[in-house]
Amino acid sequence: MNEETRLRIRHTFDRLSTSGKVLTAIDRTLMEAFERLMHGLPELTDGKITVVNLCTEAGVSRASYYRSPVAQAVKEILEAPQTRRPEPEELRAEVSRLKKAERELRSEHAAEVRELRDTVATYANQIQVLTLRNAELETHNARLLERLRQSGDNVTALPVHSRFSP
Repeated sequence: MNEETRLRIRHTFDRLSTSGKVLTAIDRTLMEAFERLMHGLPELTDGKITVVNLCTEAGVSRASYYRSPVAQAVKEILEAPQTRRPEPEELRAEVSRLKKAERELRSEHAAEVRELRDTVATYANQIQVLTLRNAELETHNARLLERLRQSGDNVTALPVHSRFSP
């Protein structure tokens, strides 16, 4: 927690103490529990800043929390844009953001893999068609060469030059 947030909490709780309202032991316990949570030093909870955790840390019911003037002060502190959450809270938010990014990347990766598999299947089909066509042409060529040999002397075979031979 940064110094600005620490001062905001102190200022808000001091203002609550001097507002003329008598603060009960429950109010003070709630303020201490909130400060522990904001400092990232929970004693009984996982450290998330929630009403349930605050009440657990303070050892009071939620009804007692909502009846307390501390509830409004806590809400005011947390809604302030300058309020910096404790590091564990920030890290949880970062983990959550990274998990979401990972899900998106996995989804994109899966889509790319599906697309590539489709492309490979298309190429495999085209290779198979071309292989069959090549076999047909070789068979047809062999038949033509055989007919040429059987035709005798009245047809002369042209020399075979392949563009692939040296």
